[in-house]
Amino acid sequence: MNKSDVQKLLERVKENEIGIDDAVNIIEELPFKDLGFAKIDNQREMRVGYPEVIYCAGKTVEQVKNIVQYMLTKENNILATRASEEMYLAVKEICEGAKYNPLGRTITIRLNDEPLTESYIAIVSAGTSDLPVVEEAAETACILGNRVERVIDVGVAGIHRLFARLDIIRGAKVVIVVAGMEGALASVVGGLVDKPVIAVPTSVGYGANFGGISALLSMLNSCASGVSVVNIDNGFGAAYNASMINKL
Repeated sequence: MNKSDVQKLLERVKENEIGIDDAVNIIEELPFKDLGFAKIDNQREMRVGYPEVIYCAGKTVEQVKNIVQYMLTKENNILATRASEEMYLAVKEICEGAKYNPLGRTITIRLNDEPLTESYIAIVSAGTSDLPVVEEAAETACILGNRVERVIDVGVAGIHRLFARLDIIRGAKVVIVVAGMEGALASVVGGLVDKPVIAVPTSVGYGANFGGISALLSMLNSCASGVSVVNIDNGFGAAYNASMINKL
């Protein structure tokens, strides 16, 4: 529930469209809804601008289904990350409009069909192996109301591929760079654009990549100004921050 929803509720009480007791019941759930195994933050959008997102890893299929079932009553767009296909099929039983991205492992439900931003977020990936993180970022950015442009497989091993797409990258309001191995792409892009760059290290790489640690450290030590870094494989976190910047 956001500030507009609260105002509408008070107006409905004023116009006698809803009784005081019913309004009180709604207000009682304003801070959060306790489902026993989870407490749904109903004030998240009011505080930070976006409703709560469901992180599915570690949850059971039934827990994810029950959380979505409650969140559907709030009529907000819904995003679930790190979701399995089994979770999606369970959600599909209660919401026909649910969509699943098997590569990004996201479930999205659009209840508010608001127009996307005119400015866009560019999501740039070093290799095809980074696509799961790219897709998580893209789905997140889109459900939060942003236009997205993907620039795929333009890593430094064939840097001419990057130069061929520079017009798209430079036209973005904010750039997300997704790279594994040594994570060099973030520094290269950071030295070519005048927009904020959010770097996402991925766990793609051989043994000395240490599951993304080498890419993380490279990005943290970037010599390019304007590069910030999120956690390994955290496409969601990168897209959330990019959305906030894109909507400033």
